[in-house]
Amino acid sequence: MAQMTASSSPSPVQPWSFRKRILASLPIFIILMGVLSSVSHITSLEWNNEPTNQSLAATTGSTAVTMEPTKNSTLCATTGTTASGLCGASAKRGAYKVSKKTVRMTIVRPSTGEKQRISVLIRSPQGFKGKAPGIVFMHGAGYGTAFDSFKDVATEMASAGFVAATLDKPAWSTNSLTRDYPASALAYDQVVNYLRGLSTVNPAAVGIYATSESVWISPYLVKRDHRVAFQILLSPMLFSPRMTLGFFVAQDFSIVGANPGYQGIVRRVFSADMASFGLHNVDIDPITKQSLSIPTFMAYGSKDVMTSQVSGASRVMDLAHKAGNKEFVIRSYPLANHVLNIGDEHEGALADNYLDDIANWSSGIVRGDTQTTPKVGGADIYQSIGLPYDIRASKSLTFYGAILHALMLIALLVVIVFSLVVLILQFVARIRHRPNPTGIVKGFGRALLTISITTLASGLLFLAGFGQIVIRVINLVWGAAPEPAGMIYWSWYVVQISTVAVVWAWSRIFAVLIEEGMQRGWFRWLRRIAHEPEPDKAAVKDADRAPVVAASRLGVAYFVCVTVAMMLMLLVFAFWGLFLY
Repeated sequence: MAQMTASSSPSPVQPWSFRKRILASLPIFIILMGVLSSVSHITSLEWNNEPTNQSLAATTGSTAVTMEPTKNSTLCATTGTTASGLCGASAKRGAYKVSKKTVRMTIVRPSTGEKQRISVLIRSPQGFKGKAPGIVFMHGAGYGTAFDSFKDVATEMASAGFVAATLDKPAWSTNSLTRDYPASALAYDQVVNYLRGLSTVNPAAVGIYATSESVWISPYLVKRDHRVAFQILLSPMLFSPRMTLGFFVAQDFSIVGANPGYQGIVRRVFSADMASFGLHNVDIDPITKQSLSIPTFMAYGSKDVMTSQVSGASRVMDLAHKAGNKEFVIRSYPLANHVLNIGDEHEGALADNYLDDIANWSSGIVRGDTQTTPKVGGADIYQSIGLPYDIRASKSLTFYGAILHALMLIALLVVIVFSLVVLILQFVARIRHRPNPTGIVKGFGRALLTISITTLASGLLFLAGFGQIVIRVINLVWGAAPEPAGMIYWSWYVVQISTVAVVWAWSRIFAVLIEEGMQRGWFRWLRRIAHEPEPDKAAVKDADRAPVVAASRLGVAYFVCVTVAMMLMLLVFAFWGLFLY
């Protein structure tokens, strides 16, 4: 009986052994890893990118288009520069010298009433007899002007007998994410009608030249203006922006050798519900059979890594067939990139024969001729992965990600400001030979600093790896060959390992906090589970006098702020899939 009384009496506070601390840290580590892994799994998204390695065989290896007169064709009694009217445009490039004239006009954005004063550069064939055909050039992405865009193509088309118009890009107050495509279509159509009104232009023979992003604009123009004579589509975006850009980035991440973990980021980004933030262009798809109801020349570069070429060509053929349009051709130019240059964007030349092909085809079309060469010609068309038809916006994931990132940024900003205040206070305290104002317990301070530096370093490595991928994708787009993967592959695993080490370090800190709490008489339920004896009241009283993490409220507040910020960073890492194994 005496033994039982002795065993149940309070015992002095004893520090935990190394083994006990490890055993206490382990369940905390498992719980933290479970939470973070669950977040990574919940935020993960899968796209069906099958089938892979699709190809569309060209019927002929030549890109040339042969045009033959029909019973409805304009009769041309003569050829060369002596020909007049539409027959005068049948000459090859270089048949005419080119003159330039700049006009100014105002374009209006109907939805807001905004006005933009733009320049329109008109290139005309000198000495052209009669009314010439016309062509208006439509901008792709970016902010091109009338003077620095399409200089080579517009000049060559004018030298073949076309009146060519380039203009400042209709933008108003929009940016790349908020483009007003219907309003842009009105602006381009205003220039089309301006050409039609010129005494030197045949109003029934004005077409458009749309490249890349502007193929989300041209359908609106063709729908409202049934007099557009033809369209030349260069590297067209033929599906919704979400689908097109998701495909483009996913394909290019794969080509440059990015770790599959980084590729998972693409799926999360392009599943964002942008409409919730007022961005409604992401899911537009203006392409219809009416868009392909007029004569169409579509050109791809075989090294274009931005467009889903097999899916795009198939869609064009299907819609043109449904529209009853037989006057369309698809041409793929070997070794050419997204802007149909051979080599670098700035240094490379346009693909061989491209300018001759479009001049010959468009001049034949406006005369009423028909094409007698195969529909698909040039290089075989290839596509490495399938288009992500099942890509959808996720409202819940978007709001969770936005709130999480906002909280993390706020927390990091608070920590930065707090750290500066602490450094100043510590500097003043040293000068005045006073104690450290934070009073953080030495072991906790060192651990907190180490963990914070490791977490931030992991974040920087993560951003560096992602940034390197972006640079390689940009180089790939402009014609560079892929380099060995290197950092963009192994950095993902390094960040994963470092984040696991950080989680373990946090579990050790939380275990020490629990140890301190139990020695102060807290967590009675934990003591019962761990079969810990009741601590001596005097020992508890002495322990309560010692600080747990800091001797001052400032130190405790600083510890809490840093802990919250680092935990939010780990949740952000989990959001982007770093805890998927």
